Amino acid sequence: MADSTSIQQEPNYRDRFLTLLRDSLEQKTFIKVVLGKYRGQESGLKRILVRKLAVKGQQCLSLIYCYKTKEITKNATVATGIETIGDLLGAPFMSAHLFSLTEDVQMEFSRKGKCTWSCSAASSSSLPSEKHDRDKERFLDPGNPFLTALGITDEKHRVIPSKARKWKQINKFLEIFQHAFVSSRISKTSDVHVVDFGSGKAYLTFAIHDLLRNAHDVQAQVTGIELREDLVRFCNEAANKLSLDGLSFHQGDVSSYAPETIHVMIALHACDTATDQAIYLGIRTGAEIIMCAPCCHKQIRQQLCSPEIMEPMLQFGVHLGQEAEMVTDSLRALLLEAHGYTTQLLEFVSLEHTSKNKMLLAIKHDTTVDREGLLAKVAKIKDFYSIREHCLETLLLKS
Repeated sequence: MADSTSIQQEPNYRDRFLTLLRDSLEQKTFIKVVLGKYRGQESGLKRILVRKLAVKGQQCLSLIYCYKTKEITKNATVATGIETIGDLLGAPFMSAHLFSLTEDVQMEFSRKGKCTWSCSAASSSSLPSEKHDRDKERFLDPGNPFLTALGITDEKHRVIPSKARKWKQINKFLEIFQHAFVSSRISKTSDVHVVDFGSGKAYLTFAIHDLLRNAHDVQAQVTGIELREDLVRFCNEAANKLSLDGLSFHQGDVSSYAPETIHVMIALHACDTATDQAIYLGIRTGAEIIMCAPCCHKQIRQQLCSPEIMEPMLQFGVHLGQEAEMVTDSLRALLLEAHGYTTQLLEFVSLEHTSKNKMLLAIKHDTTVDREGLLAKVAKIKDFYSIREHCLETLLLKS
C-alpha cells in the first residue's frame, strides 16, 4: 500500500483495525501491536505490547502491560486477545500501531472521536521469534526514526553492522538511566530538564529524550551541549526534521553553559578535571541524577606518591594509571555522598573516544548524611597518597 495519511471521522475504525489485525495473523505476516497514549485510571500503566507466541504448541497472543517500574504479561487465545484489543481501542488507549510484513498501520484519535489513520510501507522484513522465552530487553525499537537519521539503522530499520557496538552502548545507557530514574524523586514529576555535556553526535541525547517522552510520558526538556559547531547544527536539523519537541542543541561546554536548574546532568568522556567541573555543576544546580563516564585522570596521577612497598607494582605505567583512576573516582564518589547522593561506580560500554568503561552514577536522596565523617575519609586518602589537591573538592570548598 502506498504511503497515505488522512484525518477523518471514522465510525468503524475499530472494525477496520481489527480486520487488518486478523488478516495479518491468518496470513502469517503479523509482527506486533503497540497500544499507547494511555488515558485510563490505572497508575503507572504506559502501553501494551502485543506479540504472537507458541505456548505448548498452541498459538496465542501475549499482552505485555508496561508500567513505569514493571511489566505484567497476560497470555490469551488469539480470539480472546483480539477481543481484548478491541475493547481497549479508543478508551483507554488513544493510539494503536500494527506492524506487519506488508504494512505498518497507525491509528490515533482525540477525545472528540476524530481519527488520524496512516498506513506506510513495512518497517521490518522478518518475523520475530515465537519462542516463549523473551529476548533480552531492549529499550529502543530499531524502527525509531531518529536511529536512521543518526546512522544507527538503515532505511529498513536494521542495525548497521558497523554500529552494532553503538547500538549496544545506547541500550546499556538507557538500562542504567531507567533504573536511576524510577528510583529518583523526579520520576513522580512531569517536568524534567536533562543536560548532556559533550553530546557529540547525540545518540544518547536523542535516546534519553525518546525514553522520557514516550516510555514515561514526561514532558522532558533535553539539551545537548557540544563544542563542535557542525555537530550542533546537524543534531538541531535532525531534531527539527523529526519534529521532536523539547530537544535542542547548543554550542559550548560545561564552563560556558550554566542553566539555573538541571534535573539530570550527563557528562560522558569529559577529560580529566572537566568531569569534576560537570559534577560540581550538577551538585550546585541540585541535579537529582548525575551520570559521568570519566576518560582520564591526569591531575591525580601527577600527584600520586605511593608507599615504598607499592613501588614495584606501580613501576608499570598501566598499573599507575589504574591506581590514579581508582583513587580519583573514589574521591569523587565520597564527595558526592557527602553532598547527599547515593553513588555507584558501574561498568559501562566503552565509548569510541576512550577505552575506559566505568560510569559514576549518583542519585540524590532525602536522608541525612555524616558529611564530616565522609570528608574525613577523603582527607585520609589524600594523606595516604600525598595528594595536594582534588579539583572537585576545591570547587566545592569555594562555593
